[in-house]
Amino acid sequence: MPFATRMMSMALSLQIITALLFVTVVTVSSSPPAGFTMDLIHRRSNSSSSTGEYLMKLQIGTPPVEIEAVIDTGSSVIWTQCLPCLNCYEQRNPIFNPSKSSTYQDLRCNNTPDHSCVYDIVYADHTYSIGSFATETVTIKSTSGQSYVMPKTIVGCSHNSSVRGRSYPGIVGLNLGPVSLVSQMGKDMQRAISYCFSPEGTSKIHFGSNAIVSGEGTVSTPMFMKKENNVSYYLNLDAVSVEETRIETLGTPFHAVDGNIIIDSGTTLTFLPASYCSLVRKAVEKVVTAERVTYQDDYSLCYVTDTMDIFPVITMHFSGGADLVLGKNNTYMDYGEGAICLNIICGPPSPTFGEAIFGNIAQNNFLVGYDLSSRLVSFKPTDCGVTQDIPIDDNSSSAASLFQFNIKF
Repeated sequence: MPFATRMMSMALSLQIITALLFVTVVTVSSSPPAGFTMDLIHRRSNSSSSTGEYLMKLQIGTPPVEIEAVIDTGSSVIWTQCLPCLNCYEQRNPIFNPSKSSTYQDLRCNNTPDHSCVYDIVYADHTYSIGSFATETVTIKSTSGQSYVMPKTIVGCSHNSSVRGRSYPGIVGLNLGPVSLVSQMGKDMQRAISYCFSPEGTSKIHFGSNAIVSGEGTVSTPMFMKKENNVSYYLNLDAVSVEETRIETLGTPFHAVDGNIIIDSGTTLTFLPASYCSLVRKAVEKVVTAERVTYQDDYSLCYVTDTMDIFPVITMHFSGGADLVLGKNNTYMDYGEGAICLNIICGPPSPTFGEAIFGNIAQNNFLVGYDLSSRLVSFKPTDCGVTQDIPIDDNSSSAASLFQFNIKF
């Protein structure tokens, strides 16, 4: 099966378009909530019940049109397929028609003949979206039924797009880029998000005061930004333990003190650089005595077995003392046909930057919080299929707030 390495390519035209226009966007929400929570939809692949993406529902336009879009902390743009379509794939819901929305407005750029603001995104699995930027009203409904309205939100209107083996209408970028959902929410939501991915039950995403991750078992690690990629969430992986065998990054090319792995909700598996990853694999191979089998490619470590009991526990050691003891379902996957494989892939570098990626299967059953103000990512072991009581800050201001920023095209 193809692996969903959906990290966003930096060929995105936010960097291609020259600095000839400054667009000032003001996002206003009348009496915005201090925080809110939404259910997520887990779209699984046909070949495995554990893989796939997590989608959120949002409404675009006036009158509002509902779409389901993949949440992706590895990319920036909120986009959906739009009419007229030069090359669009079949999706579950009707394709958004901008001509029927009274609040749709194309952005204008000075460096194109028709002054359109075009974008071109290519993801690592060859999914792509080509279209133009516009401002539009985006409405998000919480599990309580309360609506959070974001007028004049920058969205991508895709007229040429392709996704591999999927039918979702678009993607919601959640990284640090200026046009991501979390950036455009701004001070309304305290620049905080968290999510809890369940492999079977109802997963959730939280914003603002609802996104606080605290309490017994919570560990936190600093997030970093790179000069060459200042929009992704980098963590620093100090070591990986296979049972009692600890494999340090120190002394390897993978070692860093300012971030060496991207945490990404839109990538299924975890990817480590081949040289370091081979050390982790060797430690697993010393424990597992079952027969090896080649499954699809040479980058996967797979065994002929019908039980995960034979596999060792793996712990990820992030800087700041954030030690994540992963469950067997976080680190191994039953691919059927009698094959169970390690979810940590040792292969060629990511097609984007050669980055290591901490994927969403490894994050299952952790409440994962991103606090952009304190620059911390927090993890709390949680049964994500069980409804969690998230405290709400009743003292937070409910008055209308403004968030203003400049986007440089």
